[in-house]
Parts: sequence; C-alpha cells; structure tokens
Amino acid sequence: MAENTARIAAPDWRDRVLTNPDLILEDRDLMRALIAANERQMGKNIVDLRGIAMERLEARLDRLEDTHRSVIAAAYENLAGTNQIHRCVLKLLEAENLAHLLDLLPGDLADIVRVDRVRLVLESPAPSKAPHPTVAPVDPGFVAEYITQRRAVPVRQVTLRQCNPASEWVFGEDAGWIRSEALLKIDLGEGKLGAMLVFGAEDPHQFRANQGTELLTFFAQAFECVLRRHLG
Repeated sequence: MAENTARIAAPDWRDRVLTNPDLILEDRDLMRALIAANERQMGKNIVDLRGIAMERLEARLDRLEDTHRSVIAAAYENLAGTNQIHRCVLKLLEAENLAHLLDLLPGDLADIVRVDRVRLVLESPAPSKAPHPTVAPVDPGFVAEYITQRRAVPVRQVTLRQCNPASEWVFGEDAGWIRSEALLKIDLGEGKLGAMLVFGAEDPHQFRANQGTELLTFFAQAFECVLRRHLG
C-alpha cells in the first residue's frame, strides 16, 4: 500500500520540482540529504570538492546569520536606551524648582534608568549635613579624584565602572552593596566648584568600562543645563 502511494506521488513530486527547483535549493536539510546520497554513490575513494565547498559556504552563512541577529539585537537595545534617556530628559524638564528636581532623581528618574541609587555629589568649601537625602556634600577636588581614582588621566564627562566596595562619601550606608556605578561629571559654570551625578547598581555588570557612553553623555549635558537653571 505504501509503495503504491509513493509510486503515485512520485510523478507529481517530480513535476513540482521541475517547475519550481527552489523547493529543493532553499531547503538546507533536503540539499544535505541529496549531497550525502551522491557521496555514497561515488564511493570512499573520491573527494567531492563541491561538497566541501558547500559545507564551508554553509558554515560561513551560519556565521553571517549569527552576526545579523547580533546586529539586530544591538539595534533594538540602542533604541530602548535612547527611549530611556529621552524619557529622563523630559522628566527633568518637568522640575519646577531645585527641590522638585532633587525629588525626581531617586524616584521617577531612578525607575526609568533602572538603577538602585542616584546621588548628586556637590563640592563645598565647608561640607556639612546634606540639605536633601539625594545630595552628597564633599570637599573641593573630590569629584576629579573620585573619577580618576587619583591617577594621571583625563577627567571624562562619563565614567562607567565596577566597584567593590563603593564609596561611603557618595552612597553612605548603601555603599556596602553597590557593585557598579556611572559617574556623570557636571559643570556648574565658571568659578563654581565641581559636581557629579552618580548612578549606583547592585548588579556588577550594569555599568562596565567597555560600554558606550554616548547616551549618558547627552543626558549629563541636559541635566547640567537644568541644574544650572535651578541654581541660578
């Protein structure tokens, strides 16, 4: 019964392949089966260069497809990151005054960026008790030393790194569980002391030195403008 069914179906299958050979050419598993059958007919003493070439082309195609998927994934990730930063900037623009801005940092802003802690580090000639839980008052020169870790390197506007432990001057009691941080250097204008916005995360892989900083650089510049406006 099965043999009769196969015999009846064979002419129809043959006609379909002759009419549209892409049915076979586009089916990778079917092509492998045909090549394997051809190799069995040739015997073991014959090297099929076409088969070897096809295997190499398939391997190259697999690598290209993996690269293609990686590029698409990176594009989606960049788009999501861009949307996050845009939402943050719009939220900053909603701040009516400095107090409102400081309240936004550990609240809505931290939720959008998905970080565990946000601190605004402000240098002061005589650091005293912080006027707000988000503010960390420090001595003059602290920002540059903290970013560079006292090394003779340029002070970049955005620095991403892992930390263990984090600084108590920045994160206070939370320093013990912060494992990575994003440091955004803020310029408050000529004659003003240094400032820095810091994002802290418990995940040690959230901020790493090999990550891109373009979006956070844009955000730092936007935050700089808003903070200057509220400080007068």
